[in-house]
Amino acid sequence: MAAGFLSAFVQYQRLFQMVIVLGLGGTLLIGFQVSVITYPSQDIKRFINETWVKRHGAALPQETLTAVWSFVISIYCLGGFLGCLWSGPLAIRCGKKKSLICSDFIVITGALLIGSSKTAESFEMILTGRFLYGISAGLCLNVHGPYLGEISPKKFRGLATASAAVFFSLGKALGQIMGLRNLLGTEALWPLLLALCGFPALLQLLLLPFFPESPPYLLRHKKDPEACLRAVKDLWGEGHQQTEIEDTLREMAVPGSKNLSIWEVVKEPSLRRPLLIVILLITGLQLCGLSAIYFYAFEVFRTAGLEEAVIPYVTLGIGLSEFASVTLCSSIIDHLGRRILLWGGFGMMALTLALLVLMLSFQDQSPWISYSSITLIFLFIIFYGIGPSGAIFSVMVEIFSPAARPSALVLAGSVSWVGLFITGIGFPFVVEALSYYCFLIFFGVLVGMGLFIYLFLPETKGKSTLDIAEDLNRIHLGKKLTLIAPENNYPRSHSICTKL
Repeated sequence: MAAGFLSAFVQYQRLFQMVIVLGLGGTLLIGFQVSVITYPSQDIKRFINETWVKRHGAALPQETLTAVWSFVISIYCLGGFLGCLWSGPLAIRCGKKKSLICSDFIVITGALLIGSSKTAESFEMILTGRFLYGISAGLCLNVHGPYLGEISPKKFRGLATASAAVFFSLGKALGQIMGLRNLLGTEALWPLLLALCGFPALLQLLLLPFFPESPPYLLRHKKDPEACLRAVKDLWGEGHQQTEIEDTLREMAVPGSKNLSIWEVVKEPSLRRPLLIVILLITGLQLCGLSAIYFYAFEVFRTAGLEEAVIPYVTLGIGLSEFASVTLCSSIIDHLGRRILLWGGFGMMALTLALLVLMLSFQDQSPWISYSSITLIFLFIIFYGIGPSGAIFSVMVEIFSPAARPSALVLAGSVSWVGLFITGIGFPFVVEALSYYCFLIFFGVLVGMGLFIYLFLPETKGKSTLDIAEDLNRIHLGKKLTLIAPENNYPRSHSICTKL
């Protein structure tokens, strides 16, 4: 087994190198930006107030200061929404490689603005930098995963697409590490902390030009089969996979595969079920209770008697557990498949939440109950990483054909960013009203998502778009359909296989 893995690593070393390069300037930055902003919050508020005093001679009212800080947080979601809308047309017009290079320039510009904001005594530069970070995140989320899926042979497609979740969780963990008070989470160094993500973006900007564009893009948009073949051979090497290369080229070359607009995706009946599935998966991921778990972790740790100085390191352990479990997911997803990881992960998360509510109800009765709650928190994070966190990326890429994927992901991504903005605003009020009983809401969401996936989501591992469409129709109608020709049962614009 080890020999086989080593042989595959040598054979596909350029592919794995590209996966790392894409991750560095991709979801790693988004995870870092999401987690790191909470650590210097008090220092940034102080800086905003001091800047206002120097300009106007009076301090900001507390309500106004809170509103400005909320805008610093929420403007990231606004940028993400705009970047998401921009991602589809940009990827179609310029390709995924140039889209990510554009994203790198945006991140570097934002990092320079935030890094120099304190020296310039301008909190507006923080707002602008966060807005640019959001644009880059919205663009990257819709390009990174499909790029990974299109450069990978089908036997590594799950591993490659799940790496987006791996780098996201790694970025979150790095943000937690660098935000510690004995590192960069200080009053003097917080601008450097927030600007740190400019370095991975610069590294990707320098390395990505040495890797090929997406092979389907070269064939379908550039009409250059020779360049497509060179790109595939560059990433996969020479050898036994030649048959799969030729088969993939033939499937991508089917005529009538123009890109669909957003309106065409919405109107196309055969795409409504995949679109609904992806939107529900994204919504389930946002409402799974992860934010509430991180929020209540501090309270549980205090109840267990942990010292305040130790709590940030225990919280860091939660982030590292998420990274380790998502990494495990990426290594088993091509063996177990996506479906079982999703419904099994949601189911185990629901069970863990139910037990956690029970333990929190009696946490004052005995010290061991508090320690049991800590264990349940870690288990919830582990089940989240092994299941939904990694597998959803793969399903999002595989369930749509290349012709529909850019516009479909714009729609799904827009729902995601709007939902993130709404939950960010509403979550504190829900927690204040229900305390830890808010977990019961997330419990209901998790149970519902697990049942939905078990009943209505087909396995996508190693299947073409047509195979997945046939499975969706069979689940919907209760019997298997006979596909006489792709044109009759599936739109011509969806006839390209997603084996890449």
